[in-house]
Amino acid sequence: MTEKKRAKVALVNSPILEGASWHEIYLPINLAYLAAVLEEKGHDIMVLDCPALQMDHTKLKAKLASYDPDVVGISTMTPTLPSALLAARAAKEVCPNAKVVLGGLGATFLDKQILNAEPAVDIIVRGEGEQTMLELAQNPSDPKRLHKIDGITFRGEKQIIRTPDRPCTQNLDELPRPAYKHFPLEKYRLFGRKVLPIATSRGCPFNCSFCVTPRMFHHTFRMRSPKNVVDELEWLRNVHGAEAFSFYDDMLTYDKRRVYEICDGIKSRKLDLPWDCQSRVDTVSREMVFKMKEAGCQELFYGVETGSQQILDTMGKKTSIEQNEKAIKWAKEAGIFVAISVVIGYPGETRHSIKQTLDFIRRVKPDDAFLCVATPSPGSELANIIRKKGWKMSSDLSLYDLANPVFENPELPAEEITKIRREFCNSFYSPGYVVRQLLRRNSYCRIMARAALNHLLWRAKSAVIHRGKISK
Repeated sequence: MTEKKRAKVALVNSPILEGASWHEIYLPINLAYLAAVLEEKGHDIMVLDCPALQMDHTKLKAKLASYDPDVVGISTMTPTLPSALLAARAAKEVCPNAKVVLGGLGATFLDKQILNAEPAVDIIVRGEGEQTMLELAQNPSDPKRLHKIDGITFRGEKQIIRTPDRPCTQNLDELPRPAYKHFPLEKYRLFGRKVLPIATSRGCPFNCSFCVTPRMFHHTFRMRSPKNVVDELEWLRNVHGAEAFSFYDDMLTYDKRRVYEICDGIKSRKLDLPWDCQSRVDTVSREMVFKMKEAGCQELFYGVETGSQQILDTMGKKTSIEQNEKAIKWAKEAGIFVAISVVIGYPGETRHSIKQTLDFIRRVKPDDAFLCVATPSPGSELANIIRKKGWKMSSDLSLYDLANPVFENPELPAEEITKIRREFCNSFYSPGYVVRQLLRRNSYCRIMARAALNHLLWRAKSAVIHRGKISK
């Protein structure tokens, strides 16, 4: 290292707030990459994935105090931002001399607002964070260097300063493998199976109005080479004991040749593990999904968004209902578990278009369906659309989890959207659904059968509690 010292860096995935609707436990691969890049340059790293470790803010505070880091890096998405800010306050309280840094989707597009409102946060890292965090760690105590670091927002003497955006890493093959040794890998099990993630590309070449990914990555899309991908899959299995893989890409299937080479590599090395991925319906073919199935793909997730072509066009999705139907049909014919997501409550949505969406789901019969509520995430075009309409948006970012209506829509009250979503889930995850999924051999079907059974049990328990309250 050419700089003054080896820094101590704590990387934090903030705790789950009590009562929060956002409670998914996943391996934060972005922190794993940050840890790998920093460690490669000689810095001392501690990673705290609080949800996986069942660590609240009090325990986080104790861990940070005992480690006494020079830099605390906290990753956040929009619905986890309230917890991330509490984590920042905890860090600043016990490590007052440390630089507290926020990064991720939840911070990139709210950088100035966060710094104006929260004194515990010193710096916001915007966009991809590896090189930026590396430069911040090289001499964190020197404030004069901040002006020379691209991709950050910080407080100057008189105003908030945003340095120029940092260009995205172009050659992803040059990045070190994510440092999973810092994570409690046994905690990332799905019904007993250790599922480890891999990211083989970054960004998205499309521009749907509800999505912030294109802006997060400056409208760039980059892919790792097939050999580099398969090498990592083999490493995940042989070194970390992966029993299944999950591709975290927004767009695994964009390049047909690359998908075929990855599938051929998986088969030639006899990796023989199930995996899942997400895709767009206009980037797959019948031949492709069958080849993916032969290579171990057991779940394919499509964002079909709606059963209304008019709403689909309004979203800027640039796909068709016919493409949605064909892609689902091909995957089902290949024996792949098909999950889809749809959005209700988008501006311009009517009760008729919602009915078209629900009819679409009944017609194509996916193995799982996520009924998401239109959510104007900070940085998205959808947020701009709602502002221009003058509709009010909730300031409670913890509700921005795709499950709660967070803006007023004169045509569709929030209560109605919530009711539609609840009734759909209750009808979709039926006893018949449990039986159908249990009869199939696909492991994802068995997982969903258990999840649906849990939903049915929860409904039954809630009904009993409700009746008990009424009787009192």
